[in-house]
Amino acid sequence: MTKNSGSKAFFIVLAGLVLLSLVFNAEYEAIGSTETLDTGDMAWMIVSSAFVLLMTPGLAFFYGGMVNKKNVISTMLQSFVALGVISILWVIVGFSLAFGDSIGGIIGNPLTYFNFKGVTVSPNPDFSETIPFLLFALFQLKFAIITPALITGSFAERIRFRSYILFMILFSLFIYAPLAHMTWHPDGLFRNWGVLDFAGGTVVHMSAGFAALAGSIFLGNRRVRLEEPANIPYVILGTSLLWFGWFGFNAGSALGANIDAVIAFANTNLASAASMITWIFLDRFRNKKMSALNACIGAIVGLVAITPAAGFVTLSQSIFIGFTAAIVSNFAISLNKRSGIDDTLDVFPSHGVGGIVGMILTGVLANDVGLIHGETTTFFYHLLALGIVTVFTFGGSLLLYKITDFLIPVRVTMNQEIRGLDNSQHGEAA
Repeated sequence: MTKNSGSKAFFIVLAGLVLLSLVFNAEYEAIGSTETLDTGDMAWMIVSSAFVLLMTPGLAFFYGGMVNKKNVISTMLQSFVALGVISILWVIVGFSLAFGDSIGGIIGNPLTYFNFKGVTVSPNPDFSETIPFLLFALFQLKFAIITPALITGSFAERIRFRSYILFMILFSLFIYAPLAHMTWHPDGLFRNWGVLDFAGGTVVHMSAGFAALAGSIFLGNRRVRLEEPANIPYVILGTSLLWFGWFGFNAGSALGANIDAVIAFANTNLASAASMITWIFLDRFRNKKMSALNACIGAIVGLVAITPAAGFVTLSQSIFIGFTAAIVSNFAISLNKRSGIDDTLDVFPSHGVGGIVGMILTGVLANDVGLIHGETTTFFYHLLALGIVTVFTFGGSLLLYKITDFLIPVRVTMNQEIRGLDNSQHGEAA
């Protein structure tokens, strides 16, 4: 497919979707009673949605500061563009696939809420009785936005921008939506098994991590590895925005201003703090210096690991989760460096491995149903779900990379890579 024909195809599809949306016009009138709506819960969820949205530009700074200076704009734009692409996709069909009427507990009916039809300002008791269904859908949108953006760190500095957009769409439809449905829909497979994932250990972090691993393998290594980060202050800024936004990510997943939100809020902060401190001391023992870059990575790993457990564990257990995740992910990064796989920004060791640690420890520590309470069922189903997510996400992502590459070559040319993607893909310079 040539450059012009590919661009025309994208435009035609976009125009068709816009016209189709007029036919299935959604109206926001109240359907059913609104008496159960709670203004405090609504206010908190609006704020939480904004917090989670802030995580995507935070991720752009986090990744943009770690790549070579020739690829800063390209890397940051890969996160930023998800705000536009996924927002439209979610309204048209993504939300239906994730939360529509269940088809076998695997995926939602794409017509249930097509173009947000039926997504009203009334509550939907299947999801929350105290906030409008529209607000629930918009909160979930922010998760759908950041998940494909997380993947971009693995193939930074060598992916064609148009190919990334196509892959992002395919990933959201065929990987993210089924995982969200299985985990969070009332009739979802994992949810009916009793799998506990408070805010996205499997749906967001494991899916992004294994898609990142698949992308690193499929695209191959960079031709020229320039390891010097472009701007470490960008990384610190990005980490700060992510940490701040993660309070909405985790505490907002309580879907109201309630005790679960308070617990998740506290656990989120403590796990990240424990992981960051642990990482700093690992740095000190190994390299005799405490790296700002690695302190930021440690903080993110703690946030990843506490995500599935945030509302299900105690404060001391959250510290243990952060401590454990730091040690395991730090070791995973060391292994990754020796493996020869070029995961540019260590997405799999951070998000994939961090998500696995979080899910396993949730099965061990979760209030009342964890392994430490003598219950084995939850832990067993967590292990089973981890196996399914690993195979589905890694294998499915490899297939989607191949489909994308068939339609639009995924990797830039050698000349474009050497020039840098800022110039070759966007004609700009940082």
